[in-house]
Amino acid sequence: MTQFVEANGINIAYRFDGPAEAPVVMLSNSLMSNHTMWDDQMPILSESFRVLRYDTRGHGETDAPAGPYTIKLLAEDAVALLDALGIDKVHFAGLSMGGMIAQYLGANYSDRLHSLMLCDTASEMPTLDMWNERISTAEENGISALLEGTLSRWFTPAFLENNKPAVEKVAQMIRTNDTGGYIGCASAVRDMSQTAILSKISVPTIIIVGEDDPACTLEQSRVLEQHINGAEFVVIKNAAHLANIEQPEKFNDAMIGFLKRQL
Repeated sequence: MTQFVEANGINIAYRFDGPAEAPVVMLSNSLMSNHTMWDDQMPILSESFRVLRYDTRGHGETDAPAGPYTIKLLAEDAVALLDALGIDKVHFAGLSMGGMIAQYLGANYSDRLHSLMLCDTASEMPTLDMWNERISTAEENGISALLEGTLSRWFTPAFLENNKPAVEKVAQMIRTNDTGGYIGCASAVRDMSQTAILSKISVPTIIIVGEDDPACTLEQSRVLEQHINGAEFVVIKNAAHLANIEQPEKFNDAMIGFLKRQL
């Protein structure tokens, strides 16, 4: 059940699943989605872990104050949520924008982390013009104008064709996202530059990437691996950007295997 708490000046939507006394795994969503993007991970994660999912500022049922936002601000939201819930340390997993938040946490809040899972994400996002164009499109025509292009980056053509219900669930997440919230977070992604801080990450880290991801590419994930000492690296075949939805079994195996090695 979704609950709400005030943290860092906004009301944040969150929910728990799994045993109350188990170690906490915190999941952070991608741009234009919400905490339900992790539904396919819940059966296996909630067997052994207390899973905390939340909607990032500007997304889902969390407040969407006027932006622009920064990755630093979004990371501070996550820490403030932990403080509000009385949680000291977590295993933190983020996909795409969530992974950018995770990088910032790893470099600046290592005392709040057991481990990091950086999924289909990057430390730099080209190009300024591309992001300005997407923001302008949303401002002028609403977030639905970005739907088709987004889905084509998030999933392979085969998945789009053969998994209509799953694609429609994601499409509905995009359609119902607050346009101002998207613009605030898209500005944060556009302005992010985090390669220089990656070497500060010292907690155990795994990088998981869809082999066919055009949004946060295999090459961009290799940059993360090169700069984070001791990082594990897993490539999910036949998956694009939302590898956790397109290939949940392979993704879940990588995630749960990593987490159990940390216990």
